[in-house]
Amino acid sequence: MSRRQVSSTRRFVDSGNFPFSGALHSKSRSSPILSVGLVIVGAILLIGYVYSSSGKSRIDGVSRLQGEYTCTLEVQRVIPFLKTAYGDNMHKVLHVGPDTCSVVSKLLKEEGFEAWGVEPYDIEDVEADCKSLVGKGIVRVADIKFPLPYRSKSFSLVIVSDAVDYLSPKYLNKTLPEFARVASDGLLIFAGSPGHQKAKVAGLSKFGRPAKMRSSTWWVGLFGQNSLEENEAATKKFEQAASKGSYQPACQVFHLKPYH
Repeated sequence: MSRRQVSSTRRFVDSGNFPFSGALHSKSRSSPILSVGLVIVGAILLIGYVYSSSGKSRIDGVSRLQGEYTCTLEVQRVIPFLKTAYGDNMHKVLHVGPDTCSVVSKLLKEEGFEAWGVEPYDIEDVEADCKSLVGKGIVRVADIKFPLPYRSKSFSLVIVSDAVDYLSPKYLNKTLPEFARVASDGLLIFAGSPGHQKAKVAGLSKFGRPAKMRSSTWWVGLFGQNSLEENEAATKKFEQAASKGSYQPACQVFHLKPYH
């Protein structure tokens, strides 16, 4: 039925009974240049729309990622408080976690600091400064599910951020002892807080699983299983310095003693 209706309409137009058929044919014969011009203008407008739409989504995507809170950003904020808490024990630092180049770069600007970094996953589309740190061996790319490429007690302080929240207890029981093994004076763990679940979207595909925010009780229990004790002296000094600086942590901060 539908086919017969379409064909009859086509005959209606072709026979000239359709009121505007003659006008359409006449206009198409008389102004081919106008038709071509309209097509070109339409194509330009379409390309412009697509470009602007993609640009908008790209900008929105960047703003969302930049707006997401990360514990690595927290590390950079609290460096002055860490200096107060650890003093001379912070002269040789290893940072473990994504965006480690930013932390290492900031630490290297501090007078008397030596800093190294471990990026848990491949580094892509990074700035020249980060590539330089990797080229010099200051920052390494290494899967933290396996032993770290450093000797025991190589660093006075080991700082970990935006890494442990993505690991299952199975792997945490392997990585936590590794972090403690390469530290001589302190181990600092920054973990996401259940009340601030804002895992970086860009990092989800790298880690292969979404971040899981655990309570402080859960972490303390896991530390105990791995014979990791709280560094009470460092905790107290850090909290005092943070209080004076009106610092409100968005991540959980655990000060631990390394293995002896």
